[in-house]
Amino acid sequence: MSLPVIAIITLLPAPALPPQTAPAAVAAPAPAGLIPPPAVPAPPVPVVIAGTPQAVESGQQDIVVEGSAAPPKSDPMQQVNQVSFAATQAVDKAFFGPVALGYQKAVPRPIRTGIRNFLRNVGEPVVFVNYLLQFKPGKAAETVGRFLINSTAGVAGFLDVAVAKPFRLPYRPNGFANTLAIYGVGPGPYLFLPLIGPTTVRDLFGRGVDAAVLPLSIGFPFDDLRYNIPANSLRSIDYRAEFDGDYVAVRADPNPYKARRELYLAYRQAQIDRIRGKVKMPDDQLLRSTAPVPPAQPAPR
Repeated sequence: MSLPVIAIITLLPAPALPPQTAPAAVAAPAPAGLIPPPAVPAPPVPVVIAGTPQAVESGQQDIVVEGSAAPPKSDPMQQVNQVSFAATQAVDKAFFGPVALGYQKAVPRPIRTGIRNFLRNVGEPVVFVNYLLQFKPGKAAETVGRFLINSTAGVAGFLDVAVAKPFRLPYRPNGFANTLAIYGVGPGPYLFLPLIGPTTVRDLFGRGVDAAVLPLSIGFPFDDLRYNIPANSLRSIDYRAEFDGDYVAVRADPNPYKARRELYLAYRQAQIDRIRGKVKMPDDQLLRSTAPVPPAQPAPR
């Protein structure tokens, strides 16, 4: 063979060979008459909870699952309400509470009671209207009797003579929110609002209707801010001072926000049950009986 031909053959690429594969393992046949043993599954991986002694001893990496509990159905706006509650508590502790206790200390009890009686008596027409709307003519008539007796013999309502003998007509608070409840309207979401405090959508709406009854039906002075601002301020300060022990007890609870919410909802339900005839108890006792924590003794007067 000539040299050029040899060179050409040498420069040609070598043909590709098929890849070498390892021979498949041939399982040894089981002895005659014997059943091969079953395959043993791999051991399961243990589940280790983060922070437990097993996790520390095994040296395994902890898997932490984080999450927050969903708010209760009655309080879907819990996060917003908690912020409002915390701010209100701070203001109450720094300003409103001391003012209320100062009022309680500075003003003699008979005068404070007289102011409370007067404000209750002024609101009796609202109570009367709502008893009529609830088809309770007997309670409506008693409310009219209380209003007439206290407005005359009680010196414009500063004395609650209707509650004593021979009349025995106790004060029974009522409002449009209760009327809505009697007709089956649910409370709706719970709210905690600045300047108003705990309420619900139903109670907030009912409160607005009650506040409009006297200004629209009578007019002056109930439509004048010079009356409304002092009257509402005195009402709030007197209430805060009267139930200071309950405020202190709620604040001492491990979860004061929840305690305040449950107290309010239980109290409102008890009020509605009383209108339905299921509960017979004066309003002040009714409030204390629904406290989620043991009610503290009232502050000394």
